[in-house]
Amino acid sequence: MKKIALVAALAAFSVPAAAAPGDTDQTTGTATATIVAPISITHTPDAALAFGTLTAGNGGTIAISSAGVAGTPTGEVKLLAGSTVSADSFSVAGDPGRSYSIVVGNGQVTNAASNTMNFTTSASKTSGTLTGGADTFSVGGTLTVSPSQATGSYSGSYTATVTYN
Repeated sequence: MKKIALVAALAAFSVPAAAAPGDTDQTTGTATATIVAPISITHTPDAALAFGTLTAGNGGTIAISSAGVAGTPTGEVKLLAGSTVSADSFSVAGDPGRSYSIVVGNGQVTNAASNTMNFTTSASKTSGTLTGGADTFSVGGTLTVSPSQATGSYSGSYTATVTYN
């Protein structure tokens, strides 16, 4: 009986046997990566979101569509005859056939005396596809003119951002 107990005790403290063949297996996986052309945006030379020549009166707004057409001014803002209005224009380049999204920010124009007017923007589309690796879009906006806005020539900027989807 003592021999059986001793053999049982030794069995409890023995080192486990090595794994038998078939308990473990291994294979090799694959990995891939594709690098595409970076997306880029270019402002069309000489293009601008032009709100025209205005009188302020007691203020209001003037809107220019993304097609470059002036809407009817609101409030007492008047668009003078012969004014040049236009939408702004951008080109996008990148990986052919890839889709992208567009975000345009609002902006502010300032004159030489540091008087300001704010404007909102709207792009002709919110997304596009780089057919042949290129695309274009335009930007219109609405300018808010304060009552008795100071005279002068105003200019400013805003941001346009494109991002691959």
